[in-house]
Amino acid sequence: MEKILISSCLLGQAVRYDGGHNLLQDEWIQRWQREGRIVAFCPECAGGLPTPRPAAERVGEVVLTAQGEDVTAAFQLGAQKALALAQDQGIKIAILKARSPSCGNQHIYDGTFSKRLIAGQGITAELLQAAGVSVFNETELAQVATRLVQLEAESAG
Repeated sequence: MEKILISSCLLGQAVRYDGGHNLLQDEWIQRWQREGRIVAFCPECAGGLPTPRPAAERVGEVVLTAQGEDVTAAFQLGAQKALALAQDQGIKIAILKARSPSCGNQHIYDGTFSKRLIAGQGITAELLQAAGVSVFNETELAQVATRLVQLEAESAG
């Protein structure tokens, strides 16, 4: 059975930078949880950042807080731990929080803390995708379901 790595905040865990969560109540998620496919992970917490913590945005290869603190090392450590978990468990699909400096898979904030989005990926999303993991965000669950069927057909065939 294919497992799915998912951002902990999407499962209602209070790990967001502001101490909140982004609970995603969706039939697909509930089904995958019942099937035992879901593996929750927060790369920012795994990288050693506290909750709550200052907001951060990716600027090129670095991640900075609004106060200018460089938190890149924590983001990179969390990404490495996410990749290690995916490799250890044979995970080929991830559902990560959109727009996050760790988890964004298509767009991230531009680093000015003005809520402007640019094309780009978060540190974890980029590392997982480079390692061959299919990375989706919470608005792409139908695509996740399609990819899951493809992977299971490949492993059965």
